[in-house]
Amino acid sequence: QVQLVESGGALVQAGGSLRLSCAASGRGFTSYHVGWFRQAPGKEREFVARINWSGGSTVYTGSVKGRFTISRDNAKNTVYLQMNSLKPEDTAVYYCAAGMATGWSAGWSAATKYDYWGQGTQVTVSS
Repeated sequence: QVQLVESGGALVQAGGSLRLSCAASGRGFTSYHVGWFRQAPGKEREFVARINWSGGSTVYTGSVKGRFTISRDNAKNTVYLQMNSLKPEDTAVYYCAAGMATGWSAGWSAATKYDYWGQGTQVTVSS
Protein backbone atom coordinates (compact mmCIF):
# COMPACT_ATOMS: atom_id res chain seq x y z
CA GLN A 1 0.00 0.00 0.00
CA VAL A 2 1.09 3.60 -0.67
CA GLN A 3 0.26 6.80 1.20
CA LEU A 4 0.56 10.07 -0.69
CA VAL A 5 0.95 13.60 0.67
CA GLU A 6 0.93 16.65 -1.61
CA SER A 7 2.51 19.98 -0.75
CA GLY A 8 3.55 23.20 -2.42
CA GLY A 9 0.20 24.75 -3.24
CA ALA A 10 -0.10 28.50 -2.76
CA LEU A 11 -1.59 31.75 -3.99
CA VAL A 12 0.44 33.09 -6.93
CA GLN A 13 0.02 35.80 -9.53
CA ALA A 14 -0.61 34.98 -13.16
CA GLY A 15 2.66 34.28 -14.93
CA GLY A 16 4.26 32.93 -11.79
CA SER A 17 5.56 29.47 -10.95
CA LEU A 18 5.00 26.79 -8.33
CA ARG A 19 6.44 23.36 -7.70
CA LEU A 20 4.13 20.77 -6.21
CA SER A 21 5.51 17.72 -4.45
CA CYS A 22 3.90 14.34 -3.88
CA ALA A 23 5.68 12.37 -1.18
CA ALA A 24 4.97 8.66 -0.98
CA SER A 25 5.36 6.35 1.97
CA GLY A 26 4.98 2.62 2.00
CA ARG A 27 6.70 -0.08 0.05
CA GLY A 28 7.48 -0.43 -3.61
CA PHE A 29 7.06 3.11 -4.90
CA THR A 30 8.89 2.20 -8.10
CA SER A 31 6.11 -0.26 -8.85
CA TYR A 32 3.66 2.58 -9.38
CA HIS A 33 2.81 4.99 -12.15
CA VAL A 34 1.83 8.41 -10.80
CA GLY A 35 -0.59 10.99 -12.09
CA TRP A 36 -1.52 14.56 -11.21
CA PHE A 37 -5.17 15.58 -11.42
CA ARG A 38 -6.95 18.80 -10.53
CA GLN A 39 -10.44 19.86 -9.61
CA ALA A 40 -11.74 23.40 -9.84
CA PRO A 41 -14.89 24.50 -7.96
CA GLY A 42 -18.00 23.21 -9.68
CA LYS A 43 -16.03 21.17 -12.20
CA GLU A 44 -15.11 17.54 -12.68
CA ARG A 45 -11.71 16.27 -11.65
CA GLU A 46 -9.44 16.36 -14.70
CA PHE A 47 -6.17 14.77 -15.71
CA VAL A 48 -3.11 17.04 -15.75
CA ALA A 49 0.00 14.89 -16.21
CA ARG A 50 1.35 11.40 -15.59
CA ILE A 51 4.70 9.69 -15.32
CA ASN A 52 5.54 6.02 -15.57
CA TRP A 53 7.25 4.01 -12.85
CA SER A 54 10.79 4.71 -14.07
CA GLY A 55 10.31 8.35 -14.97
CA GLY A 56 11.16 7.58 -18.57
CA SER A 57 7.77 8.48 -20.02
CA THR A 58 5.48 11.42 -19.37
CA VAL A 59 2.12 12.57 -20.76
CA TYR A 60 0.37 15.94 -20.39
CA THR A 61 -3.04 17.30 -21.07
CA GLY A 62 -3.02 19.84 -23.88
CA SER A 63 -3.71 22.92 -21.78
CA VAL A 64 -0.51 22.50 -19.73
CA LYS A 65 1.92 21.26 -22.38
CA GLY A 66 4.99 23.44 -22.50
CA ARG A 67 4.16 25.01 -19.12
CA PHE A 68 4.11 22.08 -16.65
CA THR A 69 6.75 19.41 -16.13
CA ILE A 70 6.22 16.19 -14.19
CA SER A 71 9.24 14.36 -12.79
CA ARG A 72 10.06 11.83 -10.11
CA ASP A 73 12.93 10.98 -7.80
CA ASN A 74 12.50 7.35 -6.86
CA ALA A 75 15.35 7.56 -4.35
CA LYS A 76 13.25 10.12 -2.44
CA ASN A 77 9.86 8.49 -3.17
CA THR A 78 8.68 11.82 -4.53
CA VAL A 79 6.96 13.06 -7.68
CA TYR A 80 7.05 16.72 -8.65
CA LEU A 81 4.92 18.98 -10.80
CA GLN A 82 6.74 22.11 -11.89
CA MET A 83 4.19 24.67 -13.03
CA ASN A 84 5.33 27.73 -14.96
CA SER A 85 3.47 30.56 -16.69
CA LEU A 86 0.48 29.94 -14.45
CA LYS A 87 -2.92 31.19 -15.55
CA PRO A 88 -6.09 31.91 -13.53
CA GLU A 89 -7.69 28.87 -15.16
CA ASP A 90 -5.07 26.68 -13.45
CA THR A 91 -6.74 27.45 -10.13
CA ALA A 92 -7.82 24.17 -8.55
CA VAL A 93 -7.09 21.61 -5.90
CA TYR A 94 -4.28 19.42 -7.23
CA TYR A 95 -4.15 15.74 -6.36
CA CYS A 96 -1.49 13.15 -6.97
CA ALA A 97 -2.44 9.52 -7.43
CA ALA A 98 -0.59 6.22 -7.77
CA GLY A 99 -1.52 3.04 -9.56
CA MET A 100 0.27 -0.29 -9.85
CA ALA A 101 2.37 -0.24 -13.01
CA THR A 102 0.61 -2.65 -15.33
CA GLY A 103 1.03 -1.37 -18.88
CA TRP A 104 1.25 2.28 -19.97
CA SER A 105 -1.65 2.97 -22.30
CA ALA A 106 -3.79 6.06 -22.92
CA GLY A 107 -6.11 4.68 -20.24
CA TRP A 108 -3.68 5.87 -17.62
CA SER A 109 -5.06 9.39 -18.05
CA ALA A 110 -8.27 8.23 -16.37
CA ALA A 111 -8.69 8.63 -12.64
CA THR A 112 -10.08 5.11 -12.39
CA LYS A 113 -6.63 3.62 -13.10
CA TYR A 114 -5.25 4.93 -9.82
CA ASP A 115 -5.75 3.19 -6.51
CA TYR A 116 -4.19 5.64 -4.06
CA TRP A 117 -4.82 9.35 -3.74
CA GLY A 118 -3.44 12.21 -1.69
CA GLN A 119 -5.56 14.76 0.14
CA GLY A 120 -4.88 17.55 -2.36
CA THR A 121 -3.15 20.92 -2.28
CA GLN A 122 -4.78 24.23 -3.26
CA VAL A 123 -3.33 26.27 -6.11
CA THR A 124 -4.83 29.72 -6.65
CA VAL A 125 -3.68 31.93 -9.51
CA SER A 126 -4.77 35.55 -9.34
CA SER A 127 -5.13 37.72 -12.43
